[in-house]
Amino acid sequence: MYRISSITLAKFARKLALEKKALNPVILDMRKLTTVSDFFLILTAESEPQIKAILNHIEKEIKQKYIISPRIDGHPCSKWVIMDYDNVVVHIFDKEKRSYYSLETLWGDAPHIS
Repeated sequence: MYRISSITLAKFARKLALEKKALNPVILDMRKLTTVSDFFLILTAESEPQIKAILNHIEKEIKQKYIISPRIDGHPCSKWVIMDYDNVVVHIFDKEKRSYYSLETLWGDAPHIS
């Protein structure tokens, strides 16, 4: 298995999400705040089919390039899907759920990675 740093994985996942027209992707550096994960990637999709497309694209391309697969929780119809790559957790929301859960505010002390 190819070793990849967690920041490289987070940035690659963001790039893949943008290829499927994800909106407002934000990477939060969680390393000093929690042991749950090094980085959160939070992004918005405009529809259930787009959530599914982003999920499938990220999963396929990361598996193909780095031979790793996420644990997935949620379903596109729930309007929030989590892809857990251990050190990187990808949150795919629809606009309403992202606003409601407001992870960027909840983890407001986390630095944003550009």
